[in-house]
Amino acid sequence: ELISSIFSWLNDQLLKMVWLSNLVESLVEQVFGLPVNERIGGSIHFFIYDTIKIFILLSVLIFIISLVQSYFPPERTRQILGRFNGIGANILGALLGTVTPFCSCSSIPLFIGFTRAGLPIGVTFSFLISSPLVDLASVLMLASIFNWRIALAYVVVGLILAVIGGTLISKLKMESSVETFVFADKMVEIEPQVMTR
Repeated sequence: ELISSIFSWLNDQLLKMVWLSNLVESLVEQVFGLPVNERIGGSIHFFIYDTIKIFILLSVLIFIISLVQSYFPPERTRQILGRFNGIGANILGALLGTVTPFCSCSSIPLFIGFTRAGLPIGVTFSFLISSPLVDLASVLMLASIFNWRIALAYVVVGLILAVIGGTLISKLKMESSVETFVFADKMVEIEPQVMTR
């Protein structure tokens, strides 16, 4: 009961920002003279409150994601994943996919790099599935909109899907279905081209 009330308070004050909603409600009613239970006052309250709330949440999320990225660069992630085998490696791949804030744009090159580094394809697919699916931003946004139970359920379902997907791909020996260029010895590095007039 105590833990539930603490989580509820944290959710209300930090993610839903009830304090900010009350502050904006006072601003709309006292400064603008518009009651928030009517259409115009409610619209102004919604616009001001959500704009400030989203700005604060995105600023905090960008800072946290940048901090996490500095501790989990692709090379370190590859080294950690290379130490494990079997279902444990799939679970670790899925877990690392959740804490490494890579979007799907960067997950594909990482998948190719992991495969070329000799990691099992099932492990790389567990990482590839969980990386864009379960991330810190989506968890915090779900917790702010709904509650922590739904956010944690989303994380658990995402991890289970990633582990099952990677394990199935590993058991079905799907290496032959991957394009041959993925297994090339050297990664092709694209030199930045200098534009000249």
